[in-house]
This record gives sequence, structure tokens and C-alpha cells, in this order.
Amino acid sequence: MLDVVFIMLIFFIVTANFIKEPGLEINRPDSETSEVQENAAILDAVGPIGEIYMDGRRIDARQVKANVVKLLADNPQGSVVIQADEKAMADTIIKVWMELEAGVFNISLALNLNNLNASSTKYF
Repeated sequence: MLDVVFIMLIFFIVTANFIKEPGLEINRPDSETSEVQENAAILDAVGPIGEIYMDGRRIDARQVKANVVKLLADNPQGSVVIQADEKAMADTIIKVWMELEAGVFNISLALNLNNLNASSTKYF
């Protein structure tokens, strides 16, 4: 009986789906005051050298608004999460945010909650 349990355990471990966030691999900055955002409709990623990705493809900052309008047509109450690398330039993040403000009411900035320490400074 025990061998059947171990075989089932191995089966479930091997067949389990490990979820990975789509898009650009980035290092998020730390924060102590952020809130968890559930079920974001659209993910925008800003890389360390200013590149912008939406739906897994690289886009120009001027294309952000048009792409979001198309994606929000399916989900008008949707929200947008900006995933910015900790080394991303602030002006790129601000450009993306301002493009999004034209058509989106719920915009969030993704931060890393895993690497918090007692000496971190609050900026928000």
C-alpha cells in the first residue's frame, strides 16, 4: 500500500505545472507598503535598459496606449500591472504610466515582497 502512495506522489510531482510569470525576467524593487494585486488583466514589463514588453513582445513607449485599449476592449474593468526592473530608468516607467493613465483607471506597480529587511527605507 505504501508503494502505491509513493508512486502516486511521484506522479503528481512530475505532472505538476510550475507557474512562471510571462514576459521579461526582471528583478523587482523591494517595498514594505505595497499590497498584493489579484487577477491583473494586463502585464507591462520595463527592463533594465528601458525596453518595454507587453504580452511577451517588445513594443515602443508610444504603442502602450493602443495595445492597452485593444486588450481592455475584452475586459473593460481590467487592471494593468507594471513590472519594472529595479535598475529600470524612472523616466521610462513614468512614460509607460502616463500612456496607461489615458485609458486605464487601475494601474499598479509590481514590487518584490520576498527580499524585505528591517533596514529598508520607505519611499512611498
